[in-house]
Amino acid sequence: MVRELSGIHEKVSFEANRSILLHLNHESESYDTHWHTAGEIIMPITNSYSVVVSGQTYELQERDIFFIPPGELHQLISRPNGLRLILMFDTTPISVMRDASTISVVPLQPILISPNHYSEIHEASVRLLNQMIEEENDSTQPLRQSMMYSYLIQFFVQLGRLHARKDLLFPDVRTNKQMEYFDKMNTVVNYINNNYTENITLEKMASLAGFSKFHFSRLFKQFTDQSFYAYLNQRRVKAAETLLLNPTLSITDVALQSGFSSISTFNRVFRAAKECTPSEYKAYHQHQGKRIKMT
Repeated sequence: MVRELSGIHEKVSFEANRSILLHLNHESESYDTHWHTAGEIIMPITNSYSVVVSGQTYELQERDIFFIPPGELHQLISRPNGLRLILMFDTTPISVMRDASTISVVPLQPILISPNHYSEIHEASVRLLNQMIEEENDSTQPLRQSMMYSYLIQFFVQLGRLHARKDLLFPDVRTNKQMEYFDKMNTVVNYINNNYTENITLEKMASLAGFSKFHFSRLFKQFTDQSFYAYLNQRRVKAAETLLLNPTLSITDVALQSGFSSISTFNRVFRAAKECTPSEYKAYHQHQGKRIKMT
């Protein structure tokens, strides 16, 4: 697996006709704070492994699973020996799934799946990842990438179904109202996903859902695990990442086409999310980065 690093930004290059990179890593090398546009799943197979996200350290034991969403700053701390699964993948097919916005919300947050966290789906998730390893290793099978992605979709569908349990999302809401609240938040998230370039405000979305802005803010945080404006800005930054790869678009063009009302706001929000300016991000993709090979 070849990975390019420039500063704290890592570029993951998928080979032709591939959208998943699966690697069984046994190196003792650690990785300083960085981020990438690919999603990443880590599962220690032998020995432990540490992941630091937003200042919080997660000590992964054998068969623990940790998902790192695209754009999330993180640090990886290895042990002198051990083996772990490293899975890098394009999250686009997951984030645009139309049947339930809860699935598209899930890949936006770091997730630990272990016997103590998301225990309901831990064993099934381990089995899916092991099936992906078997598929990758069986060179006699056609459509291996498609089969591996089908396992990955199942992985996130499990998470989405668990997240969609109304009693978990809105535990303080009467049972006969939980489905109504779920449908309303689902409508709001779908609206944001499809219209993030517009002038979307908290008041407008609260009105769409039929709640006061204070009640709406609390429900939205329960539904997405983010504040309304954090979610909206994250959607816009992800759109900007793609637009910045287009050499014909100026920074102003990218800002407007991704929903930001001003260059200053765009620079501030993008830098807070990526620890680099839009101009620096764009410049990186116009030059060859330093190449790091993982064997």
